[in-house]
Amino acid sequence: MESSAKEFLSAAINDYNGMFKTNFSVESKAFQNYYRDLSSRVKKQEIDLIIVVGMFLTGFDAPTLNTLFVDKNLRYHGLIQAYSRTNRIYDATKSFGNIITFRDLEQATIAAITLFGDKNTKNVVLEKSYKEYLEGFADVTTGEARRGYLDIVAELQERFPNPGEIEKEKDKKEFAKLFGEYLRVENILLNYDEFAGLQALRNVDTNDPKAVEEFKAKHYLNDEQLAAMQGIPVLPARTIQDYRSTYNDIRDWLRREKAGNDKAASTIDWDDIVFEVDLLKSQEINLDYILELIFESNKKRRNKATLVDDVRRIIRSSIGNRAKESLLVDFINQTDLDTIQDKASLIEAFFSFAQAEQQREAVELITEENLNEEAAKRYITASLKREFASENGTELNAILPKMSPLNPQYLTKKQSVFQKIVAFVEKFKGVGGKV
Repeated sequence: MESSAKEFLSAAINDYNGMFKTNFSVESKAFQNYYRDLSSRVKKQEIDLIIVVGMFLTGFDAPTLNTLFVDKNLRYHGLIQAYSRTNRIYDATKSFGNIITFRDLEQATIAAITLFGDKNTKNVVLEKSYKEYLEGFADVTTGEARRGYLDIVAELQERFPNPGEIEKEKDKKEFAKLFGEYLRVENILLNYDEFAGLQALRNVDTNDPKAVEEFKAKHYLNDEQLAAMQGIPVLPARTIQDYRSTYNDIRDWLRREKAGNDKAASTIDWDDIVFEVDLLKSQEINLDYILELIFESNKKRRNKATLVDDVRRIIRSSIGNRAKESLLVDFINQTDLDTIQDKASLIEAFFSFAQAEQQREAVELITEENLNEEAAKRYITASLKREFASENGTELNAILPKMSPLNPQYLTKKQSVFQKIVAFVEKFKGVGGKV
């Protein structure tokens, strides 16, 4: 290294030594130990930001790394490798990475993608502009017109203004197809700051000058840009919840009703419908958020009937928490929410309530079905721990009342018990406690 670069690196390592009580230097073996130690701390999220020239830019794997700021003229494999630093998926908290470039690398990116793919790869890998996803565009590879967000939203509002009133199977299929299209385009638009601003605008009181100015400042907007945003139709949050709820209902209905004789009797072919479960999960509302919402809503309105309606709407739009609807409604109706002083206390009160209900319903289930008590408790506890009930192995057989497997009623009883335990686990998974 040049002497000036070596001096700078020595100063940086000395700062590192001072912060983490280490003893590294620029000498070969000591530097390699510094590199390994730094790598470990980045992966453990003990360091929030690293400034690099090379090395960590390529060949470094840290799944938690979410944003790469590039101020370097990268090309070909170096560009692909650098971009890939943020490509590691990290559970539900990181579904994609961000690349922020301070140089115009568009052509270099297209060249690199074309080199390592084929002439059409760039049309698959590179996303379109925000405006194109909003208004629609022609697919370069197929020449087909791709509808934008605005057209899909307009059709949803025109054809299905009240999704809860959809009854005919044909309408259910058409709604599922249309809302699936909405979820796909929305999922792409969520990557754009402009769309985040558009969604945030729904919660701004446009009659409050101070709130409007704060919104403009936060999203770097002038009056003209704000006016343009206000002219873009966006589905209200409550409407989206209703649509998601109906989408989930149709999915559940299809799995339930089409498994038997109805499948043969139906004249509607559902094979071309793919339910976008992963996209629904990507915007999943967790239980703590719902409980915090209960606290805030009760503080504002003190009206349990309205609160129950709001909670039903939210919970039915969720995949993971739909089974907890009755549990949450019972908690609201049976709890004096006005005496709870803060969100943490409400969350604690709910889990205490849910654990008591879990014990009560477990005893009820075991008694009603005449199950082997100890074996049933072990099986249910194991199912709650892994968050699903399984028919594999002999655990399920062991909990059933004494009955010969040759008895014609045996399989019917087994399936009935299993389905009740599946519903029990869906309702109480995640609440803790013992059965």
